[in-house]
Amino acid sequence: METLNRTTAKVNQYPTKVIQFGEGNFLRAFVDWIIWNTNKVTDFNAGVVVVQPIEKGMVDVLNAQDGLYHVNLQGIDKGQSVDSMDMVDVINYGLNPYTQNDEYLALAEDPNIRFVISNTTEAGIAFDPSCRLEDKPASSYPGKLTQLLYRRYQHFNGDLTKGFIILPCELIFLNGKELKKCIYQYIELWNLGERFRNWFEQACGVYCTLVDRIVPGFPKDTIGQIHERIGFEDNLVVKGEIFHLWVIEAPESVAAEFPADKAGLNVLFVPSEAPYHERKVTLLNGPHTVLSPVGYLSGLDTVRECVEDPEVGKFVHKVMYEELLETLNLPKQELEAYAASVVERFVNPFVKHFVTSIMLNSFPKYKTRDLPGLKTYLERKGELPKGLVLGLAAIITYYKGGRRGDVEIVPNDDPAIMNLLQDLWAGGDVRKVAEGVLAAEFIWGENLNDVPGLTDLVAADLDIIQNEGMRAAVKTVIG
Repeated sequence: METLNRTTAKVNQYPTKVIQFGEGNFLRAFVDWIIWNTNKVTDFNAGVVVVQPIEKGMVDVLNAQDGLYHVNLQGIDKGQSVDSMDMVDVINYGLNPYTQNDEYLALAEDPNIRFVISNTTEAGIAFDPSCRLEDKPASSYPGKLTQLLYRRYQHFNGDLTKGFIILPCELIFLNGKELKKCIYQYIELWNLGERFRNWFEQACGVYCTLVDRIVPGFPKDTIGQIHERIGFEDNLVVKGEIFHLWVIEAPESVAAEFPADKAGLNVLFVPSEAPYHERKVTLLNGPHTVLSPVGYLSGLDTVRECVEDPEVGKFVHKVMYEELLETLNLPKQELEAYAASVVERFVNPFVKHFVTSIMLNSFPKYKTRDLPGLKTYLERKGELPKGLVLGLAAIITYYKGGRRGDVEIVPNDDPAIMNLLQDLWAGGDVRKVAEGVLAAEFIWGENLNDVPGLTDLVAADLDIIQNEGMRAAVKTVIG
């Protein structure tokens, strides 16, 4: 069987117009797939150069295949079963700025490059004051981007026609504004001057976006059959669901340059992405974050298993429809329709979405995805949402470690969080565990023991989980 590359496969070659920070499964199954579709239907004619945002990544694997890979989309579309397999050919090559810094900065001098797209995880858009302009490269993503922007400004002598359209895809609210704020901080920290700041403001646009597609990633359990199907050895196959949504808060001028909405794709250019963001994070990501530890500690491994389980499925339904949905401000009929579509995606028979992959960095996820709903529910209903609280207790229990049957539980999060949980659980007092986690302001930005009744309810849930098991705790919530 032949290895996939541009010699063995006849594919298109596009001029590089996009710099993409990130080489992971999501960007390749979402952004690059969208660019590929847009190239087919419109005159966009854009190729991508991928920049590895961290020192250890996989651009070498990407380059070994000349940027080629297959996207396998599976699901139900308009009642019909879909199992598509497409070779995406828009990535021209990848760069590691930690070993190829000169080549990385040289991208700033290419007049044809117009777009910068990123997905560096929720923690990627952050200001690190230890970064310096002369670093090769700056450690943070905003620092790397500022270095690139400054080189472009210098090379083109402040030409206002040579700015970038910047589309961050990190799953944080107002991601464009957060990234822009970080760039301003580096301009000030590095004393880059008012002229550069003005060029950045006038020539570049940093726009807020929302992305939505479930991407389980590399299909290791069926890769042999996929290789037979495609006729190539492809080490970068990525599996995703049919559903996709990209909401971009940008003017028509950006849509004219990036005509993805003209390619029959679910790409929206809107005045505000806020309502879409709140709906998606609350009704898709919020349930994901709590069903994963509850399901895993109930003996389940995938999202589909959780939703279809007689007990955990009722828990998921309660969290979505009776708790989180009640905290949103859009018309209830619209919210219920969206929630139903999310459930349909959760039970997609083609997608095996392991809950352990969702539980990476669970505490920051709970803070952004579920805690706002918990507070709003308490404010509106005068009581705590028992499902969301149990989800938090399940996360705390999962971070205790130990074993689930014959399998070792291996949580993964910020070392400070891991150390805190290890120290708290070492005492064995569930009340003190609850108090200690809720008091951790470095996690929550506040002391959650001040939320009326929360400490008591978390401690009670932890006690039931420890003494009777997770399913017993689930039954107290679903009645």
